[in-house]
Amino acid sequence: MSVLRLVDLTKKFGGLTAVGNVDFSVEKGSITGLIGPNGAGKTTIFNLITGVYKVTNGEILFEDEEITNKQPYMVAEKGITRTFQNIRLFKKLSVYDNVLTACHENADYNLLESLIRTPKCRNQEKLLKEKAENLLDIMGLLDRKKIIANNLPYGLQRRLEIARALALNPKLLLLDEPAAGMNPDEEVQLMHLIAEIRDKFDLTVFIIDHHMDLIMGVCERMMVLNFGCKLAEGTPQEVQGNPKVVEAYLGVEA
Repeated sequence: MSVLRLVDLTKKFGGLTAVGNVDFSVEKGSITGLIGPNGAGKTTIFNLITGVYKVTNGEILFEDEEITNKQPYMVAEKGITRTFQNIRLFKKLSVYDNVLTACHENADYNLLESLIRTPKCRNQEKLLKEKAENLLDIMGLLDRKKIIANNLPYGLQRRLEIARALALNPKLLLLDEPAAGMNPDEEVQLMHLIAEIRDKFDLTVFIIDHHMDLIMGVCERMMVLNFGCKLAEGTPQEVQGNPKVVEAYLGVEA
């Protein structure tokens, strides 16, 4: 069962085609990869899915409902959250407050109830604080919860961004180069963590990365982009052995 489908997806910037006629499906409960050389159009596809860019042509379907050109907040409400290639945190807030702020998206008490501190408000805030701490624990950040986000090492900022995305209770989690800036040991830890997150939260995960080791180690299926067009798709083993993929990455014929 497909949770996400891209149908003839096209994005043009003036005369430049950044994404051209891409068809692809992401299966429910899978960890799926999107790879390709720099400038291939990977992040553009994420931006189209999440409403950051408007689609020139084609459709985006999430759980069989069309979400093409929906506003980003509407896409998030449907159950799609993401991280970014360039980390976007509340850099002057603590690690804990970064996650707690996102958790409050799930609160359903109103301003008056908040001001007079009704039992409903107090109970929900207790649950949200527990949720924030649980997410930090899962991501290995609980002992750093009081640290200002901007003071975290780069790899841990990546983890914090994932924790904040999970706080929104997504059904589909989009990870844009989650291993960027990490050393090989951190990449291996992240690979295991992504699989753990998928299972623990019953998620579907869609990953962009050019770290082939990460993608091959964690993804069950993947698509390869080159110059905005789909070059190949299949299992990691099928893609790795595809001569067109080898040529796109290495610039030599296989």
